[in-house]
Amino acid sequence: MTLSLAALGTFIVVLVSLHPAREPDEGTGAHLWQLLMAAQPPLAAFFGITWLPAAPRAAALVFALQAVAIVANLAVVRSLNL
Repeated sequence: MTLSLAALGTFIVVLVSLHPAREPDEGTGAHLWQLLMAAQPPLAAFFGITWLPAAPRAAALVFALQAVAIVANLAVVRSLNL
C-alpha cells in the first residue's frame, strides 16, 4: 500500500510544484510513478502467498485498501487525460 501512496504523492508533488506541460518525454515524475505502480503486483503476490493462509481476513482487508489506492492513482491519471 505504501507504493500506491508514494505514487500518488509523487504525482501530486509533480503537479503542484512543477506544473508539467505536454512534452515528448513524460519526465522524471511520470517515470517514477510508472516504476512504483509496476512494482506493486509482485509485492502484492508475495504478500498474498505469505499472509492469506495465516490471516485471511486481515489480508483481504489489506488487498481491498490496496485496490482502492490503485484505483485512486488511475482515476487521477484518467481525469487529467495523462
